[in-house]
Amino acid sequence: MSDANSRPVIGTFVAGIDTPVINERAVRASAGILFLLGFPAWFYGAITGDLQFMRLFGILFASEMMLRLFVGTSYTPSLWLGSLLTRRQRPEWVDAHPKQLAWSIGLGMGMAGCLALGWLGLPAAIAQAICAACLTLLHVEAAFGVCVGCALSQRFSRHKPQRCSGDTCNYTPPTHR
Repeated sequence: MSDANSRPVIGTFVAGIDTPVINERAVRASAGILFLLGFPAWFYGAITGDLQFMRLFGILFASEMMLRLFVGTSYTPSLWLGSLLTRRQRPEWVDAHPKQLAWSIGLGMGMAGCLALGWLGLPAAIAQAICAACLTLLHVEAAFGVCVGCALSQRFSRHKPQRCSGDTCNYTPPTHR
């Protein structure tokens, strides 16, 4: 499966693994980078009422998710930077399909936020709430390694992921008394 034409757009094939995978460490770094860009934009908008920076971040975020989903994970700026920042760490390979679901949710939230701030002309509070929810998911991914899209995929997908962040697919924590 190392033929260039058989490679998936989302993820990559790694020797010894039969399904496309993503480096979880780079994804977490990427989520942190996006959070560091988005939180100040959101906070500035919440404090001043000026939503211009939030609009710019919404466009950046939605574009990033579109690139990941439709062009490929090799061509997204924050994932590239995340890979660069984590290059000296051992990769933690996770299944690509759950990440695809997570990024689809991100794209939906990004588009909803952009529409709320633009064409739909909804109150700023709605767009700020959407942006806050999206930033919360980014923070939870970056800081705690919890991918909500991955958890949904693990719970509801017909084909359960085999490689999850922190081995959560296969690990059962001990019960405490």
